[in-house]
Amino acid sequence: MAEAISNTSPLFYLQQAGALDWLARLFSDVWIPGAVVQELAAGKRQGCDVPDLKACPWARVRDPQRLPSEWLALDLGPGELSALALALEHPQRIVLLDDSLARRIAQSAGLNTWGTLRVLLEGKKSGLAPQIAPLVDKLENSGMWISAELRRRILALAGESNASGGR
Repeated sequence: MAEAISNTSPLFYLQQAGALDWLARLFSDVWIPGAVVQELAAGKRQGCDVPDLKACPWARVRDPQRLPSEWLALDLGPGELSALALALEHPQRIVLLDDSLARRIAQSAGLNTWGTLRVLLEGKKSGLAPQIAPLVDKLENSGMWISAELRRRILALAGESNASGGR
């Protein structure tokens, strides 16, 4: 079974979709950088519905040995920087990122990168849900921007191209 490293947004959005526990079913181990834990705590203080990582025995806090100094000038948050640095140190792990810049950097470094939507696709493929269209709706309703074209592509990949809803 694969192992993963997660940034903040996949944890947040999977929580919103009611699919956070899918990570425990798709991965044998999920590392969460301390910077991501801090971002989740900041979100909780602001009243956001964020995951309680203490209730997630599959989540382990792990920090990178170092952050590449050339990345500090990039427009990435501390969670993204830490997740990317940890993934570079452990390239066999899948890195969960939604931010397009972070994903481009990860992919250019040869890292296996999944976003929240890929987690939903893999979860459906693994039998965790009969449909993901309602979960995509929840993601959009919780603030995730998904273009109409991306929505069509994701639902087509899920075999739900005739699914109603959508934007």
